[in-house]
Amino acid sequence: MRSPTLSAGQDDTGCEDRVSDVVAAVIAGARRRAVRDGDAQIDTAHLLHGLLESDPDVRDAFPGGSPQVSRLLGYLVQRAIGYGLRWSGGVEGSGTARSAGSGPAGWSPAAAAALETAVRRAVSRGASRADGLDLLAALVHDRECRAMEVLRRAGVAVAPLVTALEGEI
Repeated sequence: MRSPTLSAGQDDTGCEDRVSDVVAAVIAGARRRAVRDGDAQIDTAHLLHGLLESDPDVRDAFPGGSPQVSRLLGYLVQRAIGYGLRWSGGVEGSGTARSAGSGPAGWSPAAAAALETAVRRAVSRGASRADGLDLLAALVHDRECRAMEVLRRAGVAVAPLVTALEGEI
């Protein structure tokens, strides 16, 4: 069932018909998290946080297994409760997003670009909707986004994750 907070308006990039139920829930959770944290936009770290909470396939993709995922979730929770607020109020930018345009209202350019990349990845593998692994692959594709910074700062073995996911973008 689709989240009632996800509509085809400018704040969600009009993606409801292009993402799985899991990714729709991730987007709804990212929106709530951004509002609760006082962030002006959904960013890639919000999306990563939701993926880790919602999708067991995403958690299984991490080469370091449960200890690595637990450490990563701990870092994201610290961010959510105000530890390390240096991103608060700032617009996320990245190399990939700069070429993709500014994105829809309520989304950082990098987050909007990641969602579009996830949808393209799903189509390239013959699926009609992007799933959690498609979105994770899109996040790691943009090595300058906040999600990748979170992964590196939390001590996640980024190179094996990128290698495992990147071949399909």
